[in-house]
Amino acid sequence: MPSADDIWLNLFAFLWLMLCWVGYTRYADYKAKNTACLASILHLYRLDWMNRLLLRDQRIADASVVGNLERNTAFFASSTLLILAGLLAVLGATDRAQSLLQDLPFVTTVSREVSELKLLVLLAIFVYAFFTFSWGMRQYNFASVLVGSAPIVGEKNVTEAERKAYAERGARVLSMAAHEFNLGLRAFYFALATLSWFINPWIFILVTTGVVGVLYRREFHSDVLRAMLYTPTPQTDNNKESV
Repeated sequence: MPSADDIWLNLFAFLWLMLCWVGYTRYADYKAKNTACLASILHLYRLDWMNRLLLRDQRIADASVVGNLERNTAFFASSTLLILAGLLAVLGATDRAQSLLQDLPFVTTVSREVSELKLLVLLAIFVYAFFTFSWGMRQYNFASVLVGSAPIVGEKNVTEAERKAYAERGARVLSMAAHEFNLGLRAFYFALATLSWFINPWIFILVTTGVVGVLYRREFHSDVLRAMLYTPTPQTDNNKESV
């Protein structure tokens, strides 16, 4: 079996990370087109939200919800910058970080070059996460503009077709912002998996595979998805009994 310092084993571990990450992202986007999942169901709720927004005179609550979503994204974006600063500090003191890691159980000894490459991979992941979170934050800004410029109730020069198209645009922008936020969260998941790389490349491969399983279950088979798909009511229960 190759040692943990073997360059080919570490290259395989990195390629496995990229295969799991990119492959799952493509798979999830493809499956969401014809399968109920968190992304597709939430888009329908956003469409309902935008349609109801056009029926309200006051949009203060709607603007507050969009602002709250934007603040959540901004929190992760700012947290990513702090993590990047910490990783850069560790990169400048690799020898000391290695000595601390070697005192931990199950951690294999590797060369300084391999450790620095692992740190660079982590840096790249969080740089990607920052760009996705910041772009999602801007898209929530765009959604705020759409909420502010939405046609008011009783506006005579706006047809029903235009209102429907406006609601669809607003829901689509919100879903695009949420998609960027989801991509950033996935980057955090795989970054946490990458931490196990410092223990052993084989453990890293197993943990990365486990992350894919966690993401799949949460997005396609979670309890919250089932709750949003169908909520029983007394009226529906009575209809079932009468059939």
